[in-house]
Amino acid sequence: MRRYYQFAVVVILVSILTLFLMQALGRAMSDMEEAGVQVEAAVIRTELLEVLAHREIFGGELPKTDNPVEWVVSKPRNYLGAVDKAPDESGVWYFDRQAGELIYRFEDGHQARFRLSREAGPSNARGVIAGVGLLRLDDRPQ
Repeated sequence: MRRYYQFAVVVILVSILTLFLMQALGRAMSDMEEAGVQVEAAVIRTELLEVLAHREIFGGELPKTDNPVEWVVSKPRNYLGAVDKAPDESGVWYFDRQAGELIYRFEDGHQARFRLSREAGPSNARGVIAGVGLLRLDDRPQ
């Protein structure tokens, strides 16, 4: 009978440890997804700076669109394009035409929102040339 109690205690302890491990893995996956969004945004910002530096040196017109993805060569992975209605999928990028925002929808449903600003501040600010920059807005729960 005593072995059954010991076995039950071991099973309970392993279950509790497994629960903590699963929660930690969930947080790590969320952190990895956020890091991926930050990397994609940094790539877009870098390419925007290249476009703007080229314009500053050689002249020319800037694109008229507010969709930053149309300014750059490489598009974010899982980019769905410009849409009028938010897609049902998660883990995707899209440009909301009505809001004028580039949005990433996380697996848990909340959204990271970015806006192309033509008045992002002084040109000596980090990531801004000629007042153009990609600004991160407050995340929106979904």
